[in-house]
Amino acid sequence: MNKVILMGRLTRDPELQYSTGQKPTAIARYTLAINRKFKRPGEAEADFLRCIAFGKAAEFAEKYFRPGLKIVIVGRIQTGSYTNKEGQKVYTTEVIIEEQDFAESKATSGENIPSPAPESEQSFMSVPDDLDLPFN
Repeated sequence: MNKVILMGRLTRDPELQYSTGQKPTAIARYTLAINRKFKRPGEAEADFLRCIAFGKAAEFAEKYFRPGLKIVIVGRIQTGSYTNKEGQKVYTTEVIIEEQDFAESKATSGENIPSPAPESEQSFMSVPDDLDLPFN
């Protein structure tokens, strides 16, 4: 089983791109800084993991995620490798996002994060103030 749950802070704005082809798919890439629980002198205090979200999750990340925001993600680890221009083999590790969400409230984070708007502003109808409604 390949499943990981991580909580950390975004290091920069997500980068959104669309795949090419007949049915383009949104792809968002961002880096998550995850504090280490135990640190040894001279070692890094955090790990920086590259994350990739697809489709609606990618569009959501690009719209609402900002640097410093604490989020929680669920996904799977994917490793790979490639040979760079200098002929050196480079190994990669990424988290493929299955779920992502905010890990703190807007008030706690101090961020001014826009709330998701309703699908259509006209989906609500005006109700006169003089109606006798049971929940007034």
